[in-house]
Amino acid sequence: MFIFEAKRIIIVILGGLLNAISLNFFLIGANVYASGFTGAAQLVASVFNDFLDIGVSTGILLLLFNIPVAILGWFKVGKGFTVYSVVSVLCTTLFLEFIPIIGFSEDIILNAVFGGVIGGTGVGMTLKVGASTGGMDIVAMVLSRMKDRPIGTYFLALNAVIIALAGILYEPENALYTLLTLYVTTRVIDALHTRHEKVTAMIITHKADELQQEIHKTMVRGITILPAKGAYTKSDKSMMYLVVTRYELYDLERIINEVDPNAFTNIVQTTGIFGFFRKD
Repeated sequence: MFIFEAKRIIIVILGGLLNAISLNFFLIGANVYASGFTGAAQLVASVFNDFLDIGVSTGILLLLFNIPVAILGWFKVGKGFTVYSVVSVLCTTLFLEFIPIIGFSEDIILNAVFGGVIGGTGVGMTLKVGASTGGMDIVAMVLSRMKDRPIGTYFLALNAVIIALAGILYEPENALYTLLTLYVTTRVIDALHTRHEKVTAMIITHKADELQQEIHKTMVRGITILPAKGAYTKSDKSMMYLVVTRYELYDLERIINEVDPNAFTNIVQTTGIFGFFRKD
């Protein structure tokens, strides 16, 4: 238990560092914008600096944007998930304040691509351990539960606004380079984790009852248990079939490793479900 939580904290901090490096080394200097609340904070900071001559830090704006979102997530999404998301935002803010803004290249395409790769790596690593980088992740989850629509719809809407404003306020090319960054970021996140809101887990185990009890201590998910038989060993086993959100994957892995490390687990992407699925 301690090792899994320590690993989660370390990866969340590392993810915050990568997000800050992506912004301060590549995106901010090139006026290319990240996705979600990070991109929104970056865009607002650019407007204050360039049009109002007011120096505002992207990191501070990111923290301010996330305060009401964190309160919303605490009550609507889950306390554990929100705590790790707050840690991620705080780490990103601190790293943005202490890491200097350095331009490694004047080539805007290189900045857009490398910024997207490094930022996507930070977000993907954070999602993989059951946390988030805050902001739009939490808002989209709440809206998705209220309207029962895919989370991706809300990501797309916010990012479309960022892209449009980048093109209006600056050069139209900036909008295209921002779109390139968002595409690269999404591809990297998909490679490290999944953008699907729900996934299906099929667990072949000798300890179905013990696993069921431990899973239900952590998450409220329906589980179907089917009889199974090993083709080679001929031993009787059970197959546990359950659908969880992508944010619960890390906790599910921890439970399986603690209760039955020899269990065989297959995780598949779930594009849609019909019928009852607990949303709170």
